[in-house]
Amino acid sequence: MSSAEQPKTAHEIASALLAWYDKHARALPWRVSPTERSQGVVADPYRVWLSEIMLQQTTVQAVKPYFENFATRWPTVADLAAASTEDVMKAWAGLGYYSRARNLKKCADVVANEHGGRFPQTEDGLRALPGIGPYTAAAIAAIAFNQPAAVVDGNIERVFTRLFEISTPLPSAKAEIREVVARATPAYRPGDFAQALMDLGATICTPKRPACALCPINEQCQARQSGNQEQFPVKLPKKAKPVRLGAAFVAERDDGEVLLVKRPDTGLLGGMTGVPTSNWTVRADGETGRNAAPFEGNWRSKGVISHVFTHFELRLEVFHAVVTHKPEHEGWWSNPDSLPGEALPTVMKKALSAAFPGLFKKGKT
Repeated sequence: MSSAEQPKTAHEIASALLAWYDKHARALPWRVSPTERSQGVVADPYRVWLSEIMLQQTTVQAVKPYFENFATRWPTVADLAAASTEDVMKAWAGLGYYSRARNLKKCADVVANEHGGRFPQTEDGLRALPGIGPYTAAAIAAIAFNQPAAVVDGNIERVFTRLFEISTPLPSAKAEIREVVARATPAYRPGDFAQALMDLGATICTPKRPACALCPINEQCQARQSGNQEQFPVKLPKKAKPVRLGAAFVAERDDGEVLLVKRPDTGLLGGMTGVPTSNWTVRADGETGRNAAPFEGNWRSKGVISHVFTHFELRLEVFHAVVTHKPEHEGWWSNPDSLPGEALPTVMKKALSAAFPGLFKKGKT
């Protein structure tokens, strides 16, 4: 494409996409709809920030109930800053990637205490806050503050690699894609443009079998013209995830209460609640078998659970014991009815479910 054609194409893409978005925008609890925006409603930076942090590596459907719970319990950034870290971690439990929750609380504290409860309006200012990287800063700047920032998530990468047949494999293509998105982003309604691209990638320009006939920018799409839509984006073959081994120990008193511990604040699952485990890490196996138990007991195997993290798979053999004494061990004893309210990550729920089948089934949480 010549440099003379680029501005025309960018204008055509933005115009067609915004017109489509005005009719087909998804209704999301954190979003100001095109109709609301035309009536003068402005986006709440707090709700935009909260949703973008939650949506990192997580689906919209998974995020909705968490967002609504957070927004109801803590409707402003000052409310979230005033909350205890423990309560925030409990409310986040099950959403995964727990460093996001820790940074969420840190960011709320900084905005409330150092910025008077107001989020910075520039990408640079936003990036200086805990837990906000280039993508999140661009999304908040565009959606909340109408800044012409180039917003690039996975959906938008797919749309633009197909539009311009960008053959450089990801992640090497990220800088190239961002440059193209920046040229296409209009000064008028940049936030709606970004959200329109997100919706397009989620509903029409899907990874498999994209609905190209319904796409508002199909005439500009080079991959559609060549019939190679599903070949983009180009990705290098995924490396097999390593498997880490360890053991988890569910100790139950004769009154039914279960021993829980708080994991160290740093590292994977930092600050979350769980049962005692051996010292597995991202890079190394932990001890396995009954000999790794935190104290003596009649430990019986309840099988092996598996949980896939971003960079590895964890397999824990779960042991259960009923103890008649109070062993010397840090932590606290929790009534089974209280377990669903603890800050338990999914892997710990799996471990407890191995010992107590049905504990976290629908209707018991």
